[in-house]
Amino acid sequence: MPIIPSIAVGFLAVLLVGGGYAATTRSPEFAGHPKGLYVLFFAEMWERFSYYGMRALLIFYLTKHWLFDDSKANLIYGAYTSLVYITPVLGGYLADRYLGQRKAVVFGGVLLAIGHLLMAVEGDGGQAGFAINIFWLALSFIIVGSGFLKANISVIVGQLYPRTDIRRDGAYTIFYIGINVGAAIGTILVGYLGETYGWGYGFGLAGIGMLGGLLVFIGFKPLLLGRGEAPRVLTKTVEWSLYGIGVAATAVIWMLIQYQDVIQTLLIVAGVGLLGYVLIESFKLHPHARDRMFAVLFLIALNPVFWGLFEQAGGSLNLYTDRYVDRQGVPASLFQSINPIYIVLLGPIFAALWVALGRRGAEPSAPAKFGLALLQVGLAFLVFVWGAHSVGPEVATPVLFVFLVYFLQTTGELCLSPVGLSAMNRLAPKHLASLIMGAWFYMTAAGNFVAGKIGEATGGEGGAMTKEGTLAVYNTIGWWTIGIGVAVLLVSPLVKRLMHLDTLADDADHAMAGEAELAEPQAAGVRTRGETR
Repeated sequence: MPIIPSIAVGFLAVLLVGGGYAATTRSPEFAGHPKGLYVLFFAEMWERFSYYGMRALLIFYLTKHWLFDDSKANLIYGAYTSLVYITPVLGGYLADRYLGQRKAVVFGGVLLAIGHLLMAVEGDGGQAGFAINIFWLALSFIIVGSGFLKANISVIVGQLYPRTDIRRDGAYTIFYIGINVGAAIGTILVGYLGETYGWGYGFGLAGIGMLGGLLVFIGFKPLLLGRGEAPRVLTKTVEWSLYGIGVAATAVIWMLIQYQDVIQTLLIVAGVGLLGYVLIESFKLHPHARDRMFAVLFLIALNPVFWGLFEQAGGSLNLYTDRYVDRQGVPASLFQSINPIYIVLLGPIFAALWVALGRRGAEPSAPAKFGLALLQVGLAFLVFVWGAHSVGPEVATPVLFVFLVYFLQTTGELCLSPVGLSAMNRLAPKHLASLIMGAWFYMTAAGNFVAGKIGEATGGEGGAMTKEGTLAVYNTIGWWTIGIGVAVLLVSPLVKRLMHLDTLADDADHAMAGEAELAEPQAAGVRTRGETR
């Protein structure tokens, strides 16, 4: 086995041994935290292992096995990832009202395991056979399963601690390290098996990983100390009816994922409706609260711009790396592990940086950080284009520039994602808190679909990616995003004034339930995009 997968296996083995040791100690805590935290750590690690492993292979599976052209494959990828960001609205609502977080996580885990294992059903390839329908069904199970699991597992982390417990920051740090470790290891191992030995081996390993996470969560249930249970007595009839809703949702998604234009229309119509409702509610508020809502809408509107570029990573940039980068024999999918590794390494540095700047009164405002994020993600593509052009069109792009594009994307992510989550919770009135968080993730979903449309453009009129055509698209989106970033920086003082931070502490309407829980990821300084919903 090559050195990179070997290191990943070794690191995974160390984690499993450590987890086994923690589980066998007699104390109810380990390293100063409840053992339930480590149950959630390993369950989420395995879930991210399976999800990001599958994500690293998906664009290649679409183009090389199912034989979609590059444009169509990118659009399907964008539609899939956008739906993954929308379904947590359903999963979170049903868990809060009826199921409780624990049962929702178990149900979501079962759906995810089924979906990942169905991905291993390859058929003969191409789009003519019946197996393509199983592929759509597999994506549907993964989308709905993610909705039930991702919306709820991080909530249980917060429930393990009193709101005033000083260990909460550290707990979220541990949990989000699990997210990124799982993402990195899963990408390396699933990607390596899928590209080296066959799709079924890679997707099969992803399914086994999800089953591992599910078994950990179920087997160590007592360590959760009764957290995440249903808010009221749940009859079997109601419980199984809710599971039926989840299964029915997979049928709806099975149809939607095949018609990406319908998803685009629904996103636009629902987005306009959501914006209208938020504006109507905003005008009912007193002036300072209304101004804060305008600031929130400004920040939310930037989401599709950032994620539209960032999510090229799993789509067009993945294809470009496979075809036009001097990878020196490393499978292209393994480069998807760079971002989560950077998050683990850079997250604590950024957290410390904001604290240090804050003590000196020099910390940028949330709108300014968003502007910086856009500058960095735009610059990432310009640096990549420059690197590709520096060696000439006939020479493979040096692999250094793949590391650079992901580095700048990650530093941009750390300026936007945790900051945005914190700002949504801090600025929204209590009675609109859940709606605003839903709007944040909705626009993230829109950003993923935008990413699919950008990826579609890299295929040109014929649907087949070319090196120069892709670099031209990257150059265009890079400059446009830098321009938007500069504009955001210029207006950031005005937006900051709309936030009325000087009166925020005196406004009881903003003392929001759950604010502490969703602010922790920023303090932890690790991945929060889509992982706290």
